[in-house]
Amino acid sequence: MQTPGSWPDLPYGAWKKTCATLQLWTQIVGKVRVALAPWLNHSWHVTFEVTARGLATPLIHAGGVGLQFEFDFLEHALWLRASDGQIRRLGLQPMPVADFYARLVALLSELGVGVGIDGMPNEIPGAIPFREDRIHAAYDPEFARRFWRVLLASHEVLSRFRTGFLGKASPVHFFWGSFDLAVTRFSGRRAPLHPGGIPHLPDAIVREAYSHEVSSAGFWPGGGPIDYPAYYSYAYPAPDRFAQAAVRPAEAFFSTGLGEFVLPYDAVRTARDPKQQLMAFLQSTYEAAADGGRWDRAALECEPGEPRRPRVVN
Repeated sequence: MQTPGSWPDLPYGAWKKTCATLQLWTQIVGKVRVALAPWLNHSWHVTFEVTARGLATPLIHAGGVGLQFEFDFLEHALWLRASDGQIRRLGLQPMPVADFYARLVALLSELGVGVGIDGMPNEIPGAIPFREDRIHAAYDPEFARRFWRVLLASHEVLSRFRTGFLGKASPVHFFWGSFDLAVTRFSGRRAPLHPGGIPHLPDAIVREAYSHEVSSAGFWPGGGPIDYPAYYSYAYPAPDRFAQAAVRPAEAFFSTGLGEFVLPYDAVRTARDPKQQLMAFLQSTYEAAADGGRWDRAALECEPGEPRRPRVVN
């Protein structure tokens, strides 16, 4: 069922200041999890989950106490919930990143959680340390809510796409570094050593993340080479002639600036069937990566999952 507002308009230019601030706020919260959670392959331990109210961390274990953060885009609050019953609330409103950082540290202290985090943002050129950043201070609640609605709608399609793969695949999860919702499929083979070079992200992290061949796709709100929200799909390593592959729908194209296929979000939002439009992009770009990379598709793929119907195994 598609409800009104399931695929809302999200013009990047209208909310880019809020987008930039929100990305930095999520990075501060995400770094608390990084500081406390054991490392998981491909940095999957750092990600957030899309929830019925916003974005949340998985459970964090902190000195015998379970801790969870949730960005709530209905009440516009960051909730800190502890397993001992304590709850703290940080209202989401226009405020400098430095103030958000200080308030979060204070709330953690109230909960008895002392943790030091890396104070420099990741994957952002020209980044400012959190405790010094008084430039990024915007928060438009309407556009924050719209962003979450796009994540909700995208999550449904990405989750169904994930069910058509038997091989190793990531959850559908949100990376606060690059600020995108993603799902990744793996061929099962090792990849060439990644060259690294991502701003404010150690090469060791990048190389571990791309240790094996991948086809990855997701949603990104925009910025840099494109000033609009879009779905993307890339392969690492990219097969020969990957950029020339025929993909669907007609609005999709290969961005040389990003090095990946792009489908503008508006082409999905305004389509007669947005879910089908997005699924065509996900499937065709995956096929371009898998066929070009000579993946063993017969062994890796299956029919998409259906509710209450186990996959038949002969």
